[in-house]
Amino acid sequence: MKKRMLLMLVVVVAFIGAIGAYKFLQIKKAIAQGASYQPPPEAVTTVVAQSQQWNATLKAIGTVTAVQGVTVTADLPGVVDQIAFNSGRSVRKNDVLVVLDAKQERAQLASAEAQLNLDRVNLGRQKGMLAAKIIPQAMYDTAAAQYQQSEAKVAELRATIARKVIRAPFDGVLGIREINLGQYLAGGAPVVSLQSLRPVYVNFSVPQQEIGHLAIGSKVDVKTDDGIAEQGKVTAFGAVIDEATRNGQVQASFPNADGKLHPGMFVEAQFAHGAPAMAITLPVSSISYAPFGDSVFIVEDVKGPDGKTYRGVRQQFVKLGDTRGDQVAVLTGVKPGEEVVTSGVFKLRPGAAVTVNNSIQPGNNPAPKPEDR
Repeated sequence: MKKRMLLMLVVVVAFIGAIGAYKFLQIKKAIAQGASYQPPPEAVTTVVAQSQQWNATLKAIGTVTAVQGVTVTADLPGVVDQIAFNSGRSVRKNDVLVVLDAKQERAQLASAEAQLNLDRVNLGRQKGMLAAKIIPQAMYDTAAAQYQQSEAKVAELRATIARKVIRAPFDGVLGIREINLGQYLAGGAPVVSLQSLRPVYVNFSVPQQEIGHLAIGSKVDVKTDDGIAEQGKVTAFGAVIDEATRNGQVQASFPNADGKLHPGMFVEAQFAHGAPAMAITLPVSSISYAPFGDSVFIVEDVKGPDGKTYRGVRQQFVKLGDTRGDQVAVLTGVKPGEEVVTSGVFKLRPGAAVTVNNSIQPGNNPAPKPEDR
């Protein structure tokens, strides 16, 4: 009985040992297969790094202002008799904008002119009588003074009538009309905004340590959110540095030939900063941004665990400079001639296998233009 139980125990132990050995070999084989597994290569686009001349630039936020801009107002009170302009119209200096009713002043002018004619005749008569020594000098002087007063009264009424005609003080573009026919305007009441748009100024702030890179006549480029670009020149500097920000004011003039820059518009000003230098230029899409450092992936021959070589990537940390359109300057980390991944960097890791397909490339233009809308 004991021999039979011992035999069965030996058989069970042997069976369990055989099953354990079999499972161990299965697990060992699976681990080996997992270790040798190579994921399929990722499709990426690449560009060969090249060294190009890079003009360092500094950007600043600016505001467009008119060289001349006013709100045209009524010089004298009166009722609007004529409106000779349309909103948004371009006008020339001295163009008539509004005519106020001046019937009363014209009637007063007719009376004053009649009095002036009478005083002119009377003065001539008094002059003849003085020459004949019929009247004293005092009577002639009184007549002369009366004539001068009448002459001044006529001039005053003519000036008043002229001031009832509101004219454009300079060439420019009108804003929205703020008056209507028959409306009574008090002295100083607004009529319409008038802005001179050719040329225009752009005012922007520059850190005090950067002002030395600018001079009168330095070129400045501006760009709006809508992609409008203009090139102008520095025309003036502010007299003081802001104590709070340590920034100085700079003013640049722009021809604004197409009239698309309007006073009050927000723009981004950009100007040359330092001497041109050589730098590696890459598309912005090739940079992997991270809190611990920016990097790129360089395509090269990578040796796998099985000793075989395949096309893979190496992560390389870089130091970046300024951006220019679709491009960014790489100051350190990349050498000319290295093949850098330009799209698909978000799905890569160090050592990942890749396949290069450059049939469609990301933007790499230093001065891109927006598509027509």
